[in-house]
Amino acid sequence: MARQVERILVIKLSALGDFVLALAAMRKIRQAHPKAHITLLTTPPFEALAKICPYFNAVDPGGRPQSFADWMVLRKRIKAAGYGRVYDLQTSSRSNRIFQMLRPGPPVWSGIAWGCALPHRNPLRNAMHTLERHADQLMSAGIWDDAPTEPGSAPAPDLSWILKAKAAERPAPGGNRPRPYVMFVPGGAAHRPEKRWPVESYSELARILYSRGFDIVIIGGPQEAELAHAIQRTTPRARDLTGRTDFARVAMLGARAALAVGNDTGPLHLAAAAGAPAIVLFSKASDPALSAPRGRVAILRADRLEDLPVAQVAQAANSLVASPAALP
Repeated sequence: MARQVERILVIKLSALGDFVLALAAMRKIRQAHPKAHITLLTTPPFEALAKICPYFNAVDPGGRPQSFADWMVLRKRIKAAGYGRVYDLQTSSRSNRIFQMLRPGPPVWSGIAWGCALPHRNPLRNAMHTLERHADQLMSAGIWDDAPTEPGSAPAPDLSWILKAKAAERPAPGGNRPRPYVMFVPGGAAHRPEKRWPVESYSELARILYSRGFDIVIIGGPQEAELAHAIQRTTPRARDLTGRTDFARVAMLGARAALAVGNDTGPLHLAAAAGAPAIVLFSKASDPALSAPRGRVAILRADRLEDLPVAQVAQAANSLVASPAALP
């Protein structure tokens, strides 16, 4: 067990999938410092989720200053807090800059910033999955002696606390026995269209799954409403929640979903970490060995996602979840 550190700062700024994977390391930091006051430095999109997370005592959403004056305000805030240790889970040029601006006398720092006290020096770190990379970093920081660093060995993040933190809710009107639902995540970064399975394929899958007794719930940002509308043209009773869910609610919906299906994008990571059996669709644009969610997850790959057959995804769904008639 590491020596007691009274005030600790954890840095994780973006993006959603990476933030979700970092929750495993955040949990370990809390376990190593059970009595410490731990603050998360992050950005506004993650504030609501972080505030109900049991690993932090406080959340600072001001981790992405723009102007020189903003940077000086952040420096003053961190200095005034008197942190004894910092765990930089972002390890980017931005978080390295935070370290350098705290000179002279920066806090004990775990990361890759030049001159930090607890450097993560593994030359292969960028070829590791995020979960093993973070575990290796915390081993270098002295708080995880037996860290699982072999490929595929690190535990997945656990969001079981989400249902305790928020009242359970269903996305569709309930009855005596509401239909189980499948969460669709058909969107993703607008500048990465090669990471999206065609909406026509999602529409066909929705029709198949609905005919098997599953409701369909579609999530995403407001800019992805057109994808939801396209799916509704083949499955009119599919529910469009695009633009209506913050990250906390996405996790909560994932925790209660029979299945989640989606592209390699943050909300799918969130649903999988919350406990949903998940099918994640990867093109050659990203490498699941570095960033895939873990848990009860099926990873389907095609160089071009338009070449991934609907029948293959439907078969993976059959393997992951029983038909509603067989569910308890």
